[in-house]
Amino acid sequence: MVNDIRDCLIIGGGPAGLTAAIYLARFHLSVTLIDAGQSRAGLIPLTHNHAGFPEGIAGTELIERMRRQAMLYGVVLQFGTIDKLDSEQGGFLAGTTNGEVRARSVLLATGVVNRRPPMMNDSDHAEALADGRLRYCPICDGYEVTDLRVAVLGAGERARDEALFLRSYTANLTLAFPAETDELAEEDRSKLIEAGIEIAGTCRAIRLADGKIVLDVAGTARSFDSLYPALGSDIRSELAAQVGAKLSDDGSIIVDAHQRTNVPGLYAAGDVVLGLDQISHAMGEGGVAATTIRNDLAQRTRLFR
Repeated sequence: MVNDIRDCLIIGGGPAGLTAAIYLARFHLSVTLIDAGQSRAGLIPLTHNHAGFPEGIAGTELIERMRRQAMLYGVVLQFGTIDKLDSEQGGFLAGTTNGEVRARSVLLATGVVNRRPPMMNDSDHAEALADGRLRYCPICDGYEVTDLRVAVLGAGERARDEALFLRSYTANLTLAFPAETDELAEEDRSKLIEAGIEIAGTCRAIRLADGKIVLDVAGTARSFDSLYPALGSDIRSELAAQVGAKLSDDGSIIVDAHQRTNVPGLYAAGDVVLGLDQISHAMGEGGVAATTIRNDLAQRTRLFR
């Protein structure tokens, strides 16, 4: 495969990467997409926030539809990971679990990973995520917890902001701290109390019972309809750093208005770029990135048929 130079290698098969793949393939460019199968979109049991699906759509179904559409136009889809990315004359060389891939351009759509509540086991986490007792995106699904009993798990400004955002959906809100910290500035504490948000103390354990999610807070079992962890996320920008792309202080890949990084031929789109972590936004960036890649390639070589 190393001798087959692709027009574009896309790393990451979420909404951004798959949208770009569809665009690029329909530009009659050769595209290989490497996907580790860990898109956050695939964790959404049912989204009602994505336009065009009034009854909602599961994240797994949306991803599968996009994969089929991409392959319909000739995208080579491989499941695996990238071990190393190097820049070279005329493009890039990627070492993958399936071998090496050489490409004239690379789009990083590697996304981010939510930090999970450390006191939840894998089984409970999967079950709670599937039935809405555990939620990670109030912008996506805050509507679904309207007037329900909701807890936020976190500390500092991130937890403050998430709790205040959710206050526009329900008056029954409780903030609990993760076991390792109870950090909250006095000014933030005052804002939460003024908004009617209860500050409950440190959470030591989380379990599921009777259709609720139960937090052990200061030795007392507290039942909620949904829990929002506000613990942050880890940005998958290591490959960008390997080839010298500039990153923000939080590790997001810095791009221009056309999704270009500072490294010629390297582009980024979706949650790995600083911006709104939403499916629609990721798709838009994927479309912009693909069009930029096509036009930049056309400056280097003729794309005539």
